[in-house]
Amino acid sequence: MSVPRLVIAAPSSGSGKTTVATGLMAAFASRGLAVSPHKVGPDYIDPGYHALATGRVGRNLDAYLCGTELIGPLFAHGARGCDLAVVEGVMGLYDGAAGEGELASTAQVAKLLRAPVVLVVDASSQSRSVAALVHGFASWDPEVRVAGVILNKVGSERHESMLREALDASGVPVLGVLRRAPQVDTPSRHLGLVPVAERRADAVDAVGAMAEQVRRGCDLDALFALARGAGELAGAEWDAAEVVAARTPDGLKDQAATGVKRVAVAGGAAFTFSYAEHAELLAAAGAEVVSFDPLRDEQLPDDVGGLVIGGGFPEVYAPELSANEPLRKAVAELAFGGAPVAAECAGLLYLSRELDGQPMCGVLDVAARMSERLTLGYRDAVAVSDSALAVAGTRMRGHEFHRTVVEPGAGAAPAWGVRAPERRVEGFVQQGVHASYLHTHWASQPGVARRFVERCRTS
Repeated sequence: MSVPRLVIAAPSSGSGKTTVATGLMAAFASRGLAVSPHKVGPDYIDPGYHALATGRVGRNLDAYLCGTELIGPLFAHGARGCDLAVVEGVMGLYDGAAGEGELASTAQVAKLLRAPVVLVVDASSQSRSVAALVHGFASWDPEVRVAGVILNKVGSERHESMLREALDASGVPVLGVLRRAPQVDTPSRHLGLVPVAERRADAVDAVGAMAEQVRRGCDLDALFALARGAGELAGAEWDAAEVVAARTPDGLKDQAATGVKRVAVAGGAAFTFSYAEHAELLAAAGAEVVSFDPLRDEQLPDDVGGLVIGGGFPEVYAPELSANEPLRKAVAELAFGGAPVAAECAGLLYLSRELDGQPMCGVLDVAARMSERLTLGYRDAVAVSDSALAVAGTRMRGHEFHRTVVEPGAGAAPAWGVRAPERRVEGFVQQGVHASYLHTHWASQPGVARRFVERCRTS
């Protein structure tokens, strides 16, 4: 595969990666190019802005959750038929999973994709020192090609002149200069940026402002020429149908022998965290995937055999979710009837008895509440109970990212045994329900989608 591609990285978080990456995506898309948007790591929110900028699904590239061997195939799957791919990095260029070396870092993904890196540098408090900074990042790992710099938050023409003079001897060209300006309207809260689904009209304006900043300050022709110099990628692209067929769990019926079942996936403003590959895997396993919005819909879609309720911000919408009593009752009725339900993080909270004192679905005897403590990090997990997703002993990697805690009651078995930061059990398995704080990427274990759909047929 030879699609032109760039990785947008930075020395640290807060340097302006999202503004530059999203602005580049939108600016190139406005030229009529088909732009494939990607995000390194487990972030669900930035891909929403990427999708708005390009009109294509934003996809994640996470070497910890999916394994290094899937980065190229998943990238090729997303970028098929595109003129350009832009990959936004995570944290600093060389920052990855804690204690795992380069694993899951932007640098590792850039190497796996054979892609040039453009370093976004916050130059607001430096002049000549910028050359030492860029030299350090460009020379740290010879396999990482730092091929250009975009200077962000530059104060004046004189400031720009000093920065360019310092960088002349670095061998890394300056491909853009963004002046200090009022921050683009991308409001944040306790878990990062506010998702696009919650502020679509304002988000459209914000993406437009990012694109205009980039058009004014960056050499788009030089950046596209750089992208075209990316190396060839060998190997086949990821295909949901092929991997589901190749990873059939033992004891499940042949897909052709049974009928299609509908699987409803929660969406809307309260449930915005999902990986596109999950729906693709469910469809490949024989399900008809339909969506529902727990904030607006009072009933589940007709003829639903299972639910997938991913992450998001139910704590922000607890009163509205609680007020939709007809849907809460419909979810509880389906779950208590034994239908498979896969719930991650926000989904776990929605299935709880209550969230910050507001009644939820009551499927699980769990009380949830907001906490001052942020729980964040990658996790190694093993299934400790048979469930609609996995047989006991199945190993997966996950990611936790929440500011809530749960106080469990009785009646459910644990879902996962987790290692790091401490050994513990986590989540709940009850009848057909698998609910957990862990966000997982099913591409790493496509058999879970096949198992889930088959359980939808037999429940």
